[in-house]
Amino acid sequence: MKPLFDPTFQRYPSQRYPIYAHGGMVNCSSPQAAAAGLDALRRGGNAMDAAVAAAAALSVVEPSANGIGADAFALVWSAKDRKLYGLNSSGPSPMAISIEKVLADGKDDKGQMPTYGWTPVTVPGAPKAWAELSRRFGALPLSDVMRPAVRYAREGYPCSPNLALMWQRAFNRYKEVCVGPEFEEWFRTFTPEGKPYEAGELIRLPNHADTLEAIGGSYADAFYSGDIARKIDADSKKFGGYLRYEDLAAYQAQWVEPISVDYRGYQVCEIPPNGQGIAALMALNILKEFSFPEKDCALTYHRQLEAMKMAFADAFRYVTDPEHMEMDYHRLLLPEYGAQRAAQMTDRAQVYTHGLPPKSGTVYLCCADGQGNMVSYIQSNYMGFGSGIVVSGTGVALQNRGHDFSLNPDDANCLKPGKRSYHTIIPGFLMKDGKPVGPFGVMGGYMQPQGHVQVVMNYVDFHLDPQQALDAPRWQWMRDNTVTVETRFHMEIARQLQNMGHSIRPDLSAPSFGRGQMIVRLDNGVLVGGTESRTDSNIACF
Repeated sequence: MKPLFDPTFQRYPSQRYPIYAHGGMVNCSSPQAAAAGLDALRRGGNAMDAAVAAAAALSVVEPSANGIGADAFALVWSAKDRKLYGLNSSGPSPMAISIEKVLADGKDDKGQMPTYGWTPVTVPGAPKAWAELSRRFGALPLSDVMRPAVRYAREGYPCSPNLALMWQRAFNRYKEVCVGPEFEEWFRTFTPEGKPYEAGELIRLPNHADTLEAIGGSYADAFYSGDIARKIDADSKKFGGYLRYEDLAAYQAQWVEPISVDYRGYQVCEIPPNGQGIAALMALNILKEFSFPEKDCALTYHRQLEAMKMAFADAFRYVTDPEHMEMDYHRLLLPEYGAQRAAQMTDRAQVYTHGLPPKSGTVYLCCADGQGNMVSYIQSNYMGFGSGIVVSGTGVALQNRGHDFSLNPDDANCLKPGKRSYHTIIPGFLMKDGKPVGPFGVMGGYMQPQGHVQVVMNYVDFHLDPQQALDAPRWQWMRDNTVTVETRFHMEIARQLQNMGHSIRPDLSAPSFGRGQMIVRLDNGVLVGGTESRTDSNIACF
């Protein structure tokens, strides 16, 4: 019997309070994934085990945004080491690809990297991230941690409201543009009855279950150098892709030193390039030059928007794989450069070019345990289900991160063999006086650094609790002076911004403004969590 209600029609605004816990907390965009993380904690695992359990589960229960063929980044606070670690598990382009090869093979899309198919597929990093986190920090075997995800895939789980909405949108798009034989496995996997799933229908992904089991039992070796790698290689060759077994076998995730800026006594931490977290830090480095006595006023939003536009101008100009950047990216975060950019701001909206600093479809989750460990983790197929490619018989949906590469050899982010692209997914972490405050993140393509800036300011400048910091109406800079705002945004302030030169456009799509999570650890060890009200999010805790 079909229900009488439409679960995506929200007649009344809901109200959420922040959640308090002491033993552990897992915040995810899916209740099943949060439960998987909590299961790891209850069986003696730590926050790192919980993060891996939740991430693996999200590859099953939210395939509209991520999968086994995704990339991942993490910021990990180790209570034992009293140190924040960064993990970059984004994959490079295949060694067989190049600008000249793509153009000569006619694989480009009007002079740009295509969105779908094998060409924009880079080496997936998510399975390696699970293995690295488990090996370095985990208290449980990886195979045990991944059992809930395997169970969801094999036995089935109910389609949630926002998942059904995203599935329908993807199906409508893919049936128009993904028409070759290389896409047939995607439709067999995700629309076995010829239509997308509706809310409440049971979803089973048996091939996905088998692959997760193989990854868990081999600490991802099966994916990168075993049978799964050989299947990826075979399909890539069959359909004219560039990815090869050798690319997978050679892949290593990178442990990196997090970057940060001081913002009113808080250290806001991000993963360094090739991630775009530096854009959030650049904006905050500018905004710290101003005081913000009031949140809901046009001048506050104007300065946020202008700082974000400046940051993106620099990020789009300079940020790529750090081995290919023309400058040391730390220069972009110098305090004097933030002051220099702030001085360029006026009371009118402007379109900015990059400056010259002085020389010198994503899922986000966060976890914390009772011992003080905390994880900020993000994982993505980039655009929804990704490339539209599912490897035959594996359930592995591959990301399309290579779409962001430029085919102009003069661009910083131009395509090269073995190069990591500019990457949109970014985990965030707050510290104060060298002590951890907690993880946070907002997913959603180029919305992510904009969401980070808004959440950090909501917490630090305007003293909102984690739930309110996430619930506050959001804006998103799009291009030039075009800005979209949620329908809950103050329309009088929107009118004032319009008078200041911003082109303001209300947007009815809540998911376009990102989906976030946040945990704050109090001095007594109590955890305070907020979860995204714009999607199927949930907090599991004890």
